Amino acid sequence: MAERCIIIGASHAGAHLAACLRMSGWKGDIQLIGSEPYLPYHRPPLSKTALNVAVSDPQWLRPAAFYEKNNIEVLLNTEVTHIDRANREVQLANGDSLAYDKLAFCTGARVRKLRIPGADLNGIYYLRDWQDALNIRQAISTAKKAVLIGGGYIGLELAASLRKKGLDVTVLEMTERVLQRVTAPEVSIFFSRVHHEEGVEIVCNKVASEFLGDGAVGKVRCSDGSEFDADLVIVGIGVIPNTELAQSAGLSVDDGIVVNEFAQTEDPDIVAAGDCTNHPNAMLNTRLRLESVPNAMEQAKTAALSVCGKPQAYAAHPWFWSDQYDMKLQIAGWNQDYDQVVLRGDYQHGRSFVAWYLKQGKLIAADCINRPKEFMVAKQLLAKGLAVDAHHVADDSLDPRSLLNS
Repeated sequence: MAERCIIIGASHAGAHLAACLRMSGWKGDIQLIGSEPYLPYHRPPLSKTALNVAVSDPQWLRPAAFYEKNNIEVLLNTEVTHIDRANREVQLANGDSLAYDKLAFCTGARVRKLRIPGADLNGIYYLRDWQDALNIRQAISTAKKAVLIGGGYIGLELAASLRKKGLDVTVLEMTERVLQRVTAPEVSIFFSRVHHEEGVEIVCNKVASEFLGDGAVGKVRCSDGSEFDADLVIVGIGVIPNTELAQSAGLSVDDGIVVNEFAQTEDPDIVAAGDCTNHPNAMLNTRLRLESVPNAMEQAKTAALSVCGKPQAYAAHPWFWSDQYDMKLQIAGWNQDYDQVVLRGDYQHGRSFVAWYLKQGKLIAADCINRPKEFMVAKQLLAKGLAVDAHHVADDSLDPRSLLNS
């Protein structure tokens, strides 16, 4: 009998893990289980191009023919309800059970819901999957005034998309500035300025406390008593990793399914990858849970190698991106605990600059707005782990490649 690897979650991580299993020499069966009725698709476009009526289908990660050619069975509209580790079985909501030899959790994350009065009114949306994007697309065809709750990347990307469609947009952020958790103040000031130039109203230090309306939302009331008109509300206040299945199976969970550097859980037959995992990073000397496509893809590759008995430690500097208006923000590294921010370019004018994050003179991260050359250099500097000269990285007259010799 051929061995079988079951992958729970038809996500970026799940789809890539299935492909990497074949590339890594797995000869057995592969079953990829997804709860949605769609083949695995790209999620970043959901806040952007997916909102256009001309887009009829998700942007597939791979065509259906790929799964057929590589003998990967994709089970859609399928919910996993329990893992029986003793008998190595996956139990499904329809009552069926599937036997496995190896198991992979690629269960991703779900949106964090805002539990306040009026949260069940019509016109309040969250964005995580294709159906969410379709629902929002239909709503914006008649909406005029949108309120976005949360000034993180998803909120700002949606603000840009809705402004392009002519809606009046207000962003309510509970902290002192947008992107406060993930960027330096100068980067927050930059994005607030650009959105203001595009006609978006950003209001900070506002905590939504109630939705008002007769059947459908009409206002958002905040804890200080202020109110904002809205006929469309989108809430983007973060996500929660989907760890319940793993936890009920007795696996360790701590803000994610706990895995080692080989994407392995404490069960030798079970791996995990993507947004749902808490993993170690030797380069950062810490454990963390990352919500990013690059991490999902790289960790899936690591998990596949472990399943195939070819363990290879996952150790890479994180990187992310965000598209808003005519800007591409590319982030290299992890900017926690920086002690210095060095700017290259003018964040108060125009739409192109770099914020370098240093710790004891060493580069740990960079936010590059419309600066692809600096982004590539930043990734190389991080890989080398070298100290940098603050004056050199700030000098916009220097060729970015010369920074590699600073």
